Amino acid sequence: MRLRNVKDADKIVASSKYVINNPENYKGNFKKLFNKERKIHIEIGMGKGDFIIGMAKKYPDINFIGIEKYASVMVRAIQKLEEEELDNLKLICIDAMQIDEIFKKEIDAIYLNFSDPWPKSKHAKRRLTSPIFLEKYASLFVNSPHIVQKTDNIGLFAYSIMSLSQFGYTLESVSLDLEHENIDNVETEYEKKFMSLGVKINYLDAVKYLEK
Repeated sequence: MRLRNVKDADKIVASSKYVINNPENYKGNFKKLFNKERKIHIEIGMGKGDFIIGMAKKYPDINFIGIEKYASVMVRAIQKLEEEELDNLKLICIDAMQIDEIFKKEIDAIYLNFSDPWPKSKHAKRRLTSPIFLEKYASLFVNSPHIVQKTDNIGLFAYSIMSLSQFGYTLESVSLDLEHENIDNVETEYEKKFMSLGVKINYLDAVKYLEK
């Protein structure tokens, strides 16, 4: 994805009422940032925010946190939120590699939507479903780890199925054509574009059941 620089993006992000500027200070206690104590779901790589904003509107009884590395991208989501009053949505501008430095045993679900596939084998460790990231995620969950992924990239999807399975996840739902499945779905900006072009969307819902 080619990024366009947005003037004063860092300042715009830092000044938004939705953005958490010092997330490390809330590690293990993110619930106090919200008006009500509810389950917390996060999206890693939220892009321009269509999905996380849509989810926050659709599920007011769940708290959502959107994670995005680039301020110039997050600005687009902030612009969409200017006329919104969502008390169950927060945003954090960090690199996904820092995720385990921010959260600890407080997340109920992670969404990975149209992540960079990093197609070269030498870059496999950068994929958000690589063992490196799955290990990081393990310390985030309050209960059974739960990951939902959508991607147009069949190579990344096949890799994710293998990686999650090897890491002990059970694939509760798998689809190679999400548009034609009876699955509750909020579309991302990429997803809308791809489906308009006839591109099939791959989807999985995976849970790692913990021994009692």
